[in-house]
Amino acid sequence: MASNEESDINHRSFLRWALSNGIQMNGVAPTIFPGRGMGMIATRTIEVNEIMLTVPLSTMLNIDCVPREFVDRFPHKTYIQTILAAFMTHGDASLLDHWALWRKTWPSRQELQESLPVLWCECPETHNLGHTTLPPSASGQWNLLSSPPGGGKVEGRYHNILMKQQKRLQSAWETILSVFPTTDWNIFSHHWFILNTRSFYYASPGKKPPDDWNDAIGLVPFADYFNHADKAPCEVVFDGETSRITATARLEKGVEVFTNYGEHPNDYLFVKYGFFLDQNGSDAVYLDDIISQDLTIDDKEALRTHGYDGHYEINSSGPSLDVKDVACFKCMKYDDWKFYVFGPSSVPAPDEATKLVHKWVKVYWEECILAIKGLEGKTGLKEVVGSSENPWPNLKDQKIATLLRRWIQVRDLSSPAWKIDTLDSIPFMDGVYHIGLGYNRYNHKATVS
Repeated sequence: MASNEESDINHRSFLRWALSNGIQMNGVAPTIFPGRGMGMIATRTIEVNEIMLTVPLSTMLNIDCVPREFVDRFPHKTYIQTILAAFMTHGDASLLDHWALWRKTWPSRQELQESLPVLWCECPETHNLGHTTLPPSASGQWNLLSSPPGGGKVEGRYHNILMKQQKRLQSAWETILSVFPTTDWNIFSHHWFILNTRSFYYASPGKKPPDDWNDAIGLVPFADYFNHADKAPCEVVFDGETSRITATARLEKGVEVFTNYGEHPNDYLFVKYGFFLDQNGSDAVYLDDIISQDLTIDDKEALRTHGYDGHYEINSSGPSLDVKDVACFKCMKYDDWKFYVFGPSSVPAPDEATKLVHKWVKVYWEECILAIKGLEGKTGLKEVVGSSENPWPNLKDQKIATLLRRWIQVRDLSSPAWKIDTLDSIPFMDGVYHIGLGYNRYNHKATVS
């Protein structure tokens, strides 16, 4: 890990490289934010529609930078992330030298290991924590639930996030060993995680975008200084020749300038990038594993024919509309339920459905309480209030402190949802559920047949 003085020299050298290679900065500059590392700051007032950063394609590191003969050594349909990580590990040094000053500013593998849960198993102080110390959306594992009947694990984008990342990393490792058998794990995995945490959207100009969004990636120098915010007042556009970051709101001098990595819940941000937000309007937890306990195989098939196939979430507004509809499905006759959900019915949700949602949400809440007590036992602290900008500074193990803070977030997200009086008053999207207004309120689902 570089010293502060060495790090400062590296960033200044990279800045000179960026300017000499056509990268244009306008009103922004990188700076260190205490406790959070590097970020971008407004050096003056920035007006709406001002272009703050322009990065030419010639400075980027993407699949089109990799010689064809190098790519051809890999099996067909190898992930681009794997090939790029391999190129960064085994590529021609004379080619890689173009980005040498930029690469010195990247976080070290040790720094990534401190923040990324997928690497915690390599740390002596955390290798025995186990996946169940992460919330179920991240880990796919529970302390309080057995496997659901006849349904297996849910495979949505925000389910079993850690396991999916582990599988992709293991697949990448097996692939590179088949091509470069003497590859060093630490070096290759460092490059793989640099790509995983710092990439922007990239599709080769003039070519069809990859079918898998994981393959539409590339590294963009200087743009990777921007940190993430849920409602970032910026727009990032790649037009095939340059990548531009434009202000979508007025930014005052001295404020940190953020971009948005996507509207993701905190568990996804935590596993993929190694951080999560104190305030995240996209945060959610998922009841799929809990609800599956109460659904038979036939129930699942019947619901699937009407478009109900998981993604049963709790967000800051409470349980989603799908959670309510599935609860009603369990408490009503099938024909009555179809008319209730898709027809002009004015009948309120059954009390039994409200109680069922209470039960589902309370299971998640109890899982939180169990995890919080266990982590508090490891820290010796009780109900510590921390934030990403002011974590528990006196704790020896910040990983456990971070886990505790995330579990408290999840508990607070789920707590109000199991105390609702009636499902008909749960907020949904811009207002409340609309019952009995004579139209199909969920028009992306199948209609009554």
